[in-house]
Amino acid sequence: IISESERIKINNQYINGSITLTGARFDDIILTNYLTDLSPNSENVKYLSPKGSNDAYFAEYGWVSANNNLILPDANSIWTSDKNTISPNSPVILSWDNGSGLIFKRKISIDDEYMFNIEQTVINNTSEDINLYPYGLLNRTGFPKLSGLFILHEGPIGVLNDRVKEIDYDDLEEEKKISEKSNTGWIGISDKYWLAALIPDQKLSFEGFFQSFDQSSNIKFQTSYLGPQINVRSNSEKSYSSRFYTGAKVLPILDKHEKNDIPMFDKAIDFGWFYVITKPLAYLLNFFSSYLGNVGLAIIALTICIRIILFPLANKSFKSMSKMKVLQPKMMEIRERYGNDKVQMQKEVMALYKKEKANPLAGCLPILLQIPVFFALYKVLTVTLEMRQAPFYGWIKDLSVPDPYSIFNLFGLIPIDLPSFLIIGIWPLLMGATMFLQQKLNPAPPDPVQAKVMAMLPFIFIFLFAQFAAGLVLYWTCNNVLSIAQQWIIMRKLDNEKQTKT
Repeated sequence: IISESERIKINNQYINGSITLTGARFDDIILTNYLTDLSPNSENVKYLSPKGSNDAYFAEYGWVSANNNLILPDANSIWTSDKNTISPNSPVILSWDNGSGLIFKRKISIDDEYMFNIEQTVINNTSEDINLYPYGLLNRTGFPKLSGLFILHEGPIGVLNDRVKEIDYDDLEEEKKISEKSNTGWIGISDKYWLAALIPDQKLSFEGFFQSFDQSSNIKFQTSYLGPQINVRSNSEKSYSSRFYTGAKVLPILDKHEKNDIPMFDKAIDFGWFYVITKPLAYLLNFFSSYLGNVGLAIIALTICIRIILFPLANKSFKSMSKMKVLQPKMMEIRERYGNDKVQMQKEVMALYKKEKANPLAGCLPILLQIPVFFALYKVLTVTLEMRQAPFYGWIKDLSVPDPYSIFNLFGLIPIDLPSFLIIGIWPLLMGATMFLQQKLNPAPPDPVQAKVMAMLPFIFIFLFAQFAAGLVLYWTCNNVLSIAQQWIIMRKLDNEKQTKT
């Protein structure tokens, strides 16, 4: 399909591909810094695809009018170009003449990264004034393959009236059309690691649209905007500028554009509820990755930093649990003595707490305060582009996917295919072992049934974490090791203090 039309080649350090002169569509974008997979013959990620292909995904710009008699360029119009290649500092100018006194020009430029600038100009050589509305649209055929993570939005997205608007494909299929007017913002479609976004002129208001169309055997999803009415007087010209971002969701690049004038552009990365924590953690991970040269080492360094920051809270929690572990023999003695008298048993337990100055709830608040930080880090390791196809050491070639080996085929020595739930790699086993050791340092629950349930948790978590990205398991394992070390030191200190008193 690409070879069937005349095209303008795109070439910069991050993308190449082409723009078709038929409809002046952006429909052939290849991300040169990213591969589809880790196989030896892997190709670069092909992001946009031509109209008519099975996975068509393209952007169009143009004009519409309430006057049906006006001849305007459409999806089949053949544009002419002043050159055959577009690159940074070398824009192209497209032209189309309607044959009735209207000439349409389109100046397209590209920066060093993923941003195109589109300046549309209408030259009115007729004797009458005309009113036109500029538009931009992003059209995608079929349901794309999603990561399936419930904490990650993939699909139509936009910022309208200073609010992020995220719409699932399923919901848009049912709703058919959602629209909202806004003074500033942008609209597009987000994938886990990639973004295509239409950015209208931020000085003029527009209306954003999210739509779905049932055509033949395949559904189409579309995000678009309609700009304000522009009056082009007789024998004069008017222009409208907009931008188009198509490429990787690189946080520093998104932030740079946000600081320029694209509101909340960094929200294209789904940082979640704990944005104020998640985004700094993402920058910290980027810093460690660039400094250490390995994302796995960056995860370990980031884990250590978080443990240092949360040390006072964790210390208070561990001290409380260690004290409860020391008191456990006395509590069991009370339980055996007053097992049939629940009221008296409760009184004796409370008296013991008062005497030993122990508070069973003292360790809960520090743990609760740590939850937002740990969840934010989980988000970072899930959505960050740096995790994609990032190798660690040994058998871990990609930290963004689960540990590939399994104990049930002797870690690849036995050539058999296993169901996904039986692929239990080395890192999940290490995580389960550290969780088991950590439990041994904590006081056992007084209820026997609860104690048995807690004892089963490490084994359950092994199967659960085996399905998670190896980078997440690496973080959790390192966090457990640091927790064990911290808790062991506290317990030794309390034991020494007890021996000194006696």
